[in-house]
Amino acid sequence: MSEGSAGDVGVERSDADRGDASRADDDPAASARSPVARAGWAFVLALLAVPMAVISVGGDLTVVSLWGFLNAAVPESGVALGGYPVWDYFLDQSRPFSALPASIRAWPLAIGFHLLAAASAAAGVALGREDRRVTGGLLVLAAAASLWVSVGLATRFGVGTTSGLFTVLPVGAVATLAVAGIGYGSDLRAIVAA
Repeated sequence: MSEGSAGDVGVERSDADRGDASRADDDPAASARSPVARAGWAFVLALLAVPMAVISVGGDLTVVSLWGFLNAAVPESGVALGGYPVWDYFLDQSRPFSALPASIRAWPLAIGFHLLAAASAAAGVALGREDRRVTGGLLVLAAAASLWVSVGLATRFGVGTTSGLFTVLPVGAVATLAVAGIGYGSDLRAIVAA
């Protein structure tokens, strides 16, 4: 009887150990300890510096970031750089915000979603409390808004009709989706599976 009891105890321990392991896989705090998850906050913050779109027309390059435009033209005398902050763009408009193209109205949404995702990720590091599903979801929304801005720019530049297919590159949307998928993908899948 004592051997059977010892065997049963061994089975109970094994089941308990498996239960702990499965709980660790489902535990968001456990997934936050993975190397990619630990560095995820840095990638989310780095996205604030990634351009939403890069536009190349006739040798001139325009970088459209969350914060404004940066132009690099190549006149005969050398390279000329110029910038235009996004807040100046919106403040200088003679039209009301509602009269602007939809893709331009999505720009503040892209900024807001990126800032909220960065705040969520930073709070996770600073305070040890982050709902990774929220951060991942905000990144997906930020990517969608950035892509909307890029598509609007592409239509204004005639991509595919009067200009080449790679005139406007949606760098920000691709980078943001990559960070969301790699750093927060398992958390986002948990939302769908639940």
